[in-house]
Amino acid sequence: MNKSVKQKSGAPNHKIVLLRVLLVLSVTVVMLCLTVFLSLKALCSDRYPNVQSTFVTTILETGQMKSLVSIFMKSEKIQEIVDANSMKALDSDVDEGLISLAGVGESSKEDMAEPGEDIEIFEVAGATYTGTMMIVKDPSRVSLATIYPWREMGVTLDELVTQNDAVAGINGGLYKSDNNSGGRPLGVIVSNGEIQYNRPNDCRGLVLVGFTTENILQIIDINGMSEAQVTELVETRHIRDAVTFQEEASDANNHFVQLIINNEARQMNGAGSGLNPRTAIGQRADGAVLMFVTDGRGKSGHLGASSGDLIAVMQEYGAVNAANLDGGSSSCMYYDGEYLMESVTFYYANSSWRLPAGFIVR
Repeated sequence: MNKSVKQKSGAPNHKIVLLRVLLVLSVTVVMLCLTVFLSLKALCSDRYPNVQSTFVTTILETGQMKSLVSIFMKSEKIQEIVDANSMKALDSDVDEGLISLAGVGESSKEDMAEPGEDIEIFEVAGATYTGTMMIVKDPSRVSLATIYPWREMGVTLDELVTQNDAVAGINGGLYKSDNNSGGRPLGVIVSNGEIQYNRPNDCRGLVLVGFTTENILQIIDINGMSEAQVTELVETRHIRDAVTFQEEASDANNHFVQLIINNEARQMNGAGSGLNPRTAIGQRADGAVLMFVTDGRGKSGHLGASSGDLIAVMQEYGAVNAANLDGGSSSCMYYDGEYLMESVTFYYANSSWRLPAGFIVR
């Protein structure tokens, strides 16, 4: 008597399929990590000195990724690269006599209510970046807006601009950016003549960047000053609006501020800096304010701008004095209801990081 044999189903066991998928994913992740590790190791190797130099100086300017370099290189080697790409000091005070403000500051309230001929916008293209130059012909329209009193969470640049009935703005100085909180500044903040934050020892090498009551851009080294000395400086120099950014070249921080003082461009060793998104501010002889922001860090395939790029652009547009401000993911520009330059961070690609303060154009 023949017995029928029940055929086993050809369907695969779900557990086996899941294990196979997990195995493939695990191998993929391991391979990606290995690829990244080997790529970083190659970038830090002595085999390609130019690539190594650019990579190191660029990474040291970032807020969150500085430690990557120290994994592959000794601190002595890192400092050697930083020193080889340093910038010579510009110690001169701004000569206010080089800025002529005849006819400036006469904009009517109607002119200031809407964007117009007083503001010009230019697109700037470099080999490793794209940027936007905003020229504000009347410097009295430029001021510093803040969220004071300080709190944990800041606001995006568009909020800062619209909340202050302004038409344009850029990011400004140093602030605590952990987890994109952005509500607390670092260094010194002056808004409408009021010192709203005064801790000059928050960071080493701070430089004050802002405007006097006479609408002249100032770039003042306050490194080592006490709170009382900063208060006296603000009062005696008639500072109405200002932020601070950091001037320090080391394996801990690699930042720069002064670009041009009294028509003298800063001299550089090597490249002077890495390539990153940038925000810079300057002033022409006729008093017009130059606001310049670039992209970088992979945005549109661009690495970013160097210190030399900023100097060259500022000179091209006639800057007598110019300074670098906070850059990287913070760099942004807003004008007439839209972002002309937004954060290069992917998840804030259509906006900006939260900020405690920014230069606005009323």
